[in-house]
Amino acid sequence: MAEPVVVVEHVTHRYGERVALSDVTFEVNAGEVFAVLGPNGGGKTTLFRILATAVAPTSGRVRILGYDVRTNPERVRWYLGIVFQSPSVDGKLTVWENLRHQGHLYGLRGQSLRRRIETLLERLGLGDRAEEPVERLSGGLRRRVEIAKALVHEPPLLLLDEPTAGLDVRARLDLWAYLRALQEQRPLTIVFTTHYLDEGESCNRVAILDRGRLVALDAPEALKAEIGGDVIFVEGYELEALRAEIRSRWGIEATLVDGVLCLRHERGHEFLARLVEAFPGRIISLTVRRPTLEDVFIHRTGHRFEEDARS
Repeated sequence: MAEPVVVVEHVTHRYGERVALSDVTFEVNAGEVFAVLGPNGGGKTTLFRILATAVAPTSGRVRILGYDVRTNPERVRWYLGIVFQSPSVDGKLTVWENLRHQGHLYGLRGQSLRRRIETLLERLGLGDRAEEPVERLSGGLRRRVEIAKALVHEPPLLLLDEPTAGLDVRARLDLWAYLRALQEQRPLTIVFTTHYLDEGESCNRVAILDRGRLVALDAPEALKAEIGGDVIFVEGYELEALRAEIRSRWGIEATLVDGVLCLRHERGHEFLARLVEAFPGRIISLTVRRPTLEDVFIHRTGHRFEEDARS
């Protein structure tokens, strides 16, 4: 079996006394769409910078296509297409000029470069914007130019840091549609960071970070399946006492998060009636739904996803 495209082994990174990553280990296989998911401040950007060879980890090891990012960063960079969260295109240049200059950085010239640019523009829906200055494009189109620029040299691995941050819902959906289509047309592994939980749902696998720790790693459906059944949210009075009584009566462990009890039951809708009957006058509202990645996060960490969010 071929070695994974990305191998992260026991990576820890510190900024002074602050631990940004703590003993993180995972692998990414060829052809995967792999999400690194977590609240802002959870360690995603630090991990991205390490994968992109921008910083070396304090300890641990990272290999990309067999090359160590610490000892051989120049070699690693040839295999990477990188899209940072901050723009890297020149707004005064046209779409075509941005891609041409990027190709020149990788030693590409002439008809070979022209064909690559034309192919990328077609695949990313930018063909009719080739001669337009990038600064005139919408946020979603500029993001596509960033991705095209990262792929000019045809790298096997595309790294994206918060690729849809700041885009509206339509632009986010369009961008992922273009990325999926691109991946179907040539071998490409995609690793991206995001704080949008829904973007992790459609990936092959997701790594969830919380305060620098890897708290979950698997296919989204597998992670949600471990919760079991439906998720029920209970708003009411004296929730700590209610939590203890639910445990005593049915053996169900509920989590108290932000003034709401969260519990799991195989047949959630049926169980609602039993809760109301057992605790008359003590329940304000009940909500039931199928598990999501946010429920996985709460289950693994004991707090809501957005609690850590900070700029």
